[in-house]
This record gives sequence, C-alpha cells and structure tokens, in this order.
Amino acid sequence: MMLDHRWIATHIPHQGRMCLLESVEQWDADHILCGATSHQAPDHPLRTAQGLNITAGVEYAAQAMAVHGALTTAEAAAARQGYLTSVRDVQWRQPWLHTAPGPLQVHAERLSANGLTVLYGFRIDVHGHNLLSGRATVVLDAERL
Repeated sequence: MMLDHRWIATHIPHQGRMCLLESVEQWDADHILCGATSHQAPDHPLRTAQGLNITAGVEYAAQAMAVHGALTTAEAAAARQGYLTSVRDVQWRQPWLHTAPGPLQVHAERLSANGLTVLYGFRIDVHGHNLLSGRATVVLDAERL
C-alpha cells in the first residue's frame, strides 16, 4: 500500500516544504522505500545559490527513518521523538542532488535497535544508480535522558 505526502506530513515533525518525501512505496518491520522529486525544486529549502548539495540526501534518509518509526510504532504507543545523532560511512557518487535525473528512491534499513537507539543503513538511488549511502544512529526520547 502506497502512502502519500499528506500521510507523511501528518506523521513526522517535518512540515511545509521541509517535508521532503512524497510517498512511501514499500515498507516492513525493518525496511522502508520512499519516493521524492523535491530535490529538483528550484526553491528547495536546503538549496544554496550553487544548488542542492548531495549531503542534503542525509535529510531525505532521516525523514525516511522517521516515517519508518511512525509506521512500526503501535498506534496505542505514544509517539517517540527521534534525534539523528551520528552519521557514518557516508559515500556519495556525485556532488549535487538537484542534478539527479528523476525521482529519488530513498531506502532505509533498521540494522539494530535497543529501545533507546536505532541504527539504520540508508541509500538514495535514481533509476538504479546509487547516489549516496551510509549509516545513521537515531536516539529516541533524548529529552528524557
């Protein structure tokens, strides 16, 4: 079942133009695949005068992780705020994201979780070509620490 931008915007804290994802194409307990075309918008909120740097892809991945958390948390459970605390092993294959010729496929895979932190692997592809990949750690409910 595909979920749209409206669903995403009501389930993650990113609002307005900062809600970068347009769809959830697939998901299960450990994986999510989201789609986006906002990287090509000339008024993208993260774009500089030179363009949209490839590192903005980390924000796309973080939003996919947030959506995955919303989808895998029981509705009866209180929503948990997550904070991206570490990004590692990031590799990019081009300097700019805005030049990617087509919709982004934003993949995130939950690699481990212990109730307080979640480790995700992520990658962003366009037409099967990898643009960016890495790992990210999310701390849940950090305000309680």
